[in-house]
Amino acid sequence: MTNWIARGLTLAIFISGAGIAATRAQTQAADAHVAAAKAAAGTEFAGVFQRICSEATAAPATAESRAARGAAPRPAGPPPRESWHADPVKVFDNLYFLGQTEYSVWAINTSAGVILIDSIFDYSVDDEVVGGMKKLGLDPAAIKYVILSHGHADHSGGAKYLQDRFNAKVILGGPDWDLLDRSSGTRPRRDMTGTDGQQLTLGDTTVTLYATPGHTLGTLSVVFPVKDHGKPHMAATWGGTAFNWMNNPAPYVAPDKPIRYWFDTYSKSARRFKDITSKAGVDVLISNHTIFDGSKTKLPALERRKPEDPHPYVIGKESVQRYLTVVDECAQAGLARAQ
Repeated sequence: MTNWIARGLTLAIFISGAGIAATRAQTQAADAHVAAAKAAAGTEFAGVFQRICSEATAAPATAESRAARGAAPRPAGPPPRESWHADPVKVFDNLYFLGQTEYSVWAINTSAGVILIDSIFDYSVDDEVVGGMKKLGLDPAAIKYVILSHGHADHSGGAKYLQDRFNAKVILGGPDWDLLDRSSGTRPRRDMTGTDGQQLTLGDTTVTLYATPGHTLGTLSVVFPVKDHGKPHMAATWGGTAFNWMNNPAPYVAPDKPIRYWFDTYSKSARRFKDITSKAGVDVLISNHTIFDGSKTKLPALERRKPEDPHPYVIGKESVQRYLTVVDECAQAGLARAQ
């Protein structure tokens, strides 16, 4: 009996030691990816690094942990205008910012009308998009297409308004049309399903859509040309950034889609889009959140820009690659922790 007890204790100690060693290895691997992300981010992309690498290495939220934060429920109705309004800005010869303080809408002006990327909330779309276009001398009736990066309300909520008022065609990734069908908020009618590699041509401009699942299953990223005083550049939007499944697992995590599935899917999309943007010569990066692409400082810098100053959004091909390295390495850190 004593021998059996001794053997049992030895086995338990061995198993415990193996578990500790595995956990230590996971932590070390995650730390290495975080360090790589931090090195790639530098000061230029500190906002995106701090947001998503902290999400990747935190424990997934639970209903109890969210309740413990004591977040106050949002009051009924839209928030006060002074808490979200931002003035519109002409960013390139053919690209305009029409977003809020935290959420972006980008308008690509072509010879045959306007293509919007995202539509912010239903309560702010008339003020920021319609009002912003008028302020900048653009005709809102010229909106022909609205490309939605993904099906969350902060990017898709205003699409139905634009659809109903201007007959704009709404484009969204297939899985995110289904996501909107399951939501309770304002949502547009199904117009067009965005597909990987799809080219959308309007007048003199062609934009290319890429399926980059991760933030959601139907996330779309976009590559398109811009000009700065006639000089051509290539721009890209990374369609979705944060790791939603960490702060709100319920709509994402399932037996066939555990946390590691989401991190792995995100990382693969980031690596693929990194290759796509490299081959396309992308040297301009914009985001649908002002914190991620530095718009909070770049938009004011544009207004102070002198003729000889560099364009704040033209960050160069190498910097675009570093940005996508940051989001990939943060996803890899989360994947290492989730193994």
